[in-house]
Amino acid sequence: MDQFVDRTLELEQLTGCYESETADFVVIYGRHRLGKSELVRQSIADRDDAVYYQAVESTAPNQLEQFVETVTAQFPSLRNVRRDWEVLLEELGEENAVVVIDEFPFLIEEDESLPSRIQRVWDMELQESGMTLVLVGSSISVMEDKVLSGSAPLYGRRTETIDLTPLSVADARQFFPEYDPETAITAWSIYGGTPYYLQTIDPDQPLGTNVTQAILSERGLLFSEPEFLLRTELRQPNTYFSILRALAHGRRTPNEIAGMAGVDSGSLSTYLQKLRRLRLVERHIPVTESPTSSKRGRYRIAAPLFRFWFRFVYGNQDQIRLLGDDAYEELVAPDLADYVSPLFERLCQQALPALIDRQFRDVGQWWFKEHELDALGLTDEGLVAGECKFTSQPVSEGVLADLERTASEVRWSEEPADGKTLYVLFSRSGYTADLENTADTRDDVRLFELSDLITTDSDS
Repeated sequence: MDQFVDRTLELEQLTGCYESETADFVVIYGRHRLGKSELVRQSIADRDDAVYYQAVESTAPNQLEQFVETVTAQFPSLRNVRRDWEVLLEELGEENAVVVIDEFPFLIEEDESLPSRIQRVWDMELQESGMTLVLVGSSISVMEDKVLSGSAPLYGRRTETIDLTPLSVADARQFFPEYDPETAITAWSIYGGTPYYLQTIDPDQPLGTNVTQAILSERGLLFSEPEFLLRTELRQPNTYFSILRALAHGRRTPNEIAGMAGVDSGSLSTYLQKLRRLRLVERHIPVTESPTSSKRGRYRIAAPLFRFWFRFVYGNQDQIRLLGDDAYEELVAPDLADYVSPLFERLCQQALPALIDRQFRDVGQWWFKEHELDALGLTDEGLVAGECKFTSQPVSEGVLADLERTASEVRWSEEPADGKTLYVLFSRSGYTADLENTADTRDDVRLFELSDLITTDSDS
């Protein structure tokens, strides 16, 4: 059964547009499988003035014919209207209708003039109506180039934009409410916050069983998912596969990635740029540096399921077939804590503003030469320096001492002169008695458990 989780703000945003008496032009976009279609369907579920048209890959005449059928099913009075996008939209404007065109990029592929024609009818007729026009798309590059960019015909017309993002770990947990905090964080580290992937989880089954059935089994819904999506977006995917595999195995700098992927370092940036546009890879820099001028960027896979797939499935398919139901225990379980650790750090970073009562300017990682902090928050009152340990041993005072030493190396030009550094520790396996005693006697040390991470309302 489909589950619809969270998205309260987005639903309110859409409902506000539908209820307003002025014309609204809404653009909804984001990665595949995030629930954009379900969001708009939920938003119009109780309305009798809404047209929901899902475009398909077909010829332009077929697409128009299907749009006509969808429109006339909802508004029979428009049966005799000329079969033309502009005329139909103008008539729907007369009805103050809500018109949702899902997978708009499919229409542009067949008819590049369509954005210009929609722009013309919007400027001439629709913006004076009470209509709401909603364009939805999963091809981020097409939506950015043809709808959102400054050179696009529709630029400047939209009144609302919804850039749909993955669910937070707290919201994702609604798909597996009985899992303990450690298993919940591990599940999020594998499936991420993508509703389509989360819906494959049977909450009554152990995590290993779910991963085996959905991801490691040839019959599993997600066994070929990353490969399928990449092949639909990229013309020559094999080089991209090699780059993603290098990233999934912990290569972070361009030289490391190029070395493992066997890609010429000169052409690597072109491939990485494309993967960033698809929102599969992200570049991050030390949190104290400027995004525009920093030369010390690192790269990582943004979508957890892709990271998991390229770490454990890609290149291992034959072995997975041979191992069958034992694949999870043999291939995944021994490396799982190591796999989860960097994603655990991301969760800790995201949770900091909800856990610490300070005004944060920015949160992220920090590194310089041999020094590195898992989490660093920049606040008006000083630094918040964090260490995140997803290990089987309790965290000891030595970790705090290392954290203090590393934090003393941070240089931040805007740090207040009297700023006081707060030290925060996150642990999978608790803390030693000595460290707990130290935290009790100091007001600049805070200790957090896994449960603290999945009850915050921080966004993913």
